[in-house]
Amino acid sequence: MKTKLSLISAALLGASMMMTPVISQASIPQSVDGQQIPSLAPMLEKVTPAVVSVAVSGNKVSKQRVPDVFRYFFGPNAPQEQVQKRPFRGLGSGVIIDADKGYIVTNNHVIDDADEIKVGLHDGREVTAKLIGTDKESDVALLQIEADNLTAIKPADSDATRVGDFAVAIGNPFGLGQTVTSGIVSALGRSGLGIEMLENFIQTDAAINSGNSGGALVNLKGELIGINTAIVAPGGGNVGIGFAIPANMVHNLVQQIIDHGEVRRGVLGVMGRNLDSNLAEGFGLKSQHGGFVNEVVKDSPADKAGIKAGDIIVSINDKPVRTFQELRAKIGTMGAGTEVELGIIRDGDEKTVEVELGEATDVTDQAAGEIHPMLAGATLEDKKEGIEITNVADGSPASMSGLQQGDVIIGINRTRIKTLKELKEGLKAHEGGVALKIMRDNSLLYLVLRG
Repeated sequence: MKTKLSLISAALLGASMMMTPVISQASIPQSVDGQQIPSLAPMLEKVTPAVVSVAVSGNKVSKQRVPDVFRYFFGPNAPQEQVQKRPFRGLGSGVIIDADKGYIVTNNHVIDDADEIKVGLHDGREVTAKLIGTDKESDVALLQIEADNLTAIKPADSDATRVGDFAVAIGNPFGLGQTVTSGIVSALGRSGLGIEMLENFIQTDAAINSGNSGGALVNLKGELIGINTAIVAPGGGNVGIGFAIPANMVHNLVQQIIDHGEVRRGVLGVMGRNLDSNLAEGFGLKSQHGGFVNEVVKDSPADKAGIKAGDIIVSINDKPVRTFQELRAKIGTMGAGTEVELGIIRDGDEKTVEVELGEATDVTDQAAGEIHPMLAGATLEDKKEGIEITNVADGSPASMSGLQQGDVIIGINRTRIKTLKELKEGLKAHEGGVALKIMRDNSLLYLVLRG
């Protein structure tokens, strides 16, 4: 960024204390749906029991490659890397979304690397939580607890949220206990911030601070419109620029985790950019909102549906799309196999196209490191003959392991594999060292990955 503002996750420090909620109010309208609203208190009395504190503890593992001079003195049996564990504790927030099943949504960065997760309920109870699943690219995690008399929060249609709508943030900042702040929705569809891989944030000026991560952003009806996730904090505190993951995106991801135990990301198969004033003028368009399609991947869902390069995607299921990043985030948080209706503009004419989203078959360099630490820096893609390494970052663990662009992984030890799923399962089943069978330039070789 050109400014000195630092983007930080609204994160994890503080000690858990149950306190009466603190309410910081912005000016609010006198009525909603014709009913007088002299205070936020009646709504908050119903909603705040659904927002919990999330306390975590665990050990962060860091690995460093052993210097060559060390291996020189101790020979070939010297360890290849040093492993260090540092204990940590953290605190965030969460939102109960299903009272009967005990499901709680929070941010992935709140519970990442945690060995133990404790949930503090509004009535003072503390319950151990089970991690059901996460999606690191969107920073969403799903927990589950066993407890009676829970209160869940009702979700809103976050696509109906407008700039200027009043918003209330509920969370556990700085370990003070549950705190409520109010403001408005400042912007929609915020992306390109470099906070997450998939970004389509609701921006708000309701005060969000460290420890609010995973908390609720609600409207004046007490409906969940987003999960508070990050802030812009040049001085380390709130300056009125906070970001929340829209409730609709959260719902799509959570449902996939519940149904499949993981996120099965949908794929459209287009590459593109934002529609700017120059493109809009060149295509004779008055609006400058939408995603411009530069390229359609051959045999992709978009290709099969008849989408062409030069099309401008302006809506998904009758909901407007402002930017290509918003299109990417919404499609990427829908499940594979989902049928969507896209509104497009082609040669000045508006059309609708029905598309069944495909399943993601490539793994980015970040996600590759989650499959195995020594694959970090490689981009993997399913091919007919195996898993192809389509890119290797210089100086990355994958590069140091000996992987090269164009390599095709066809086996683990003596077991033949053909898909990314089989690669994940095979590496998970083998702790410690494992040998990858590689096809490189019509030659076979083995590369050893150390755990």
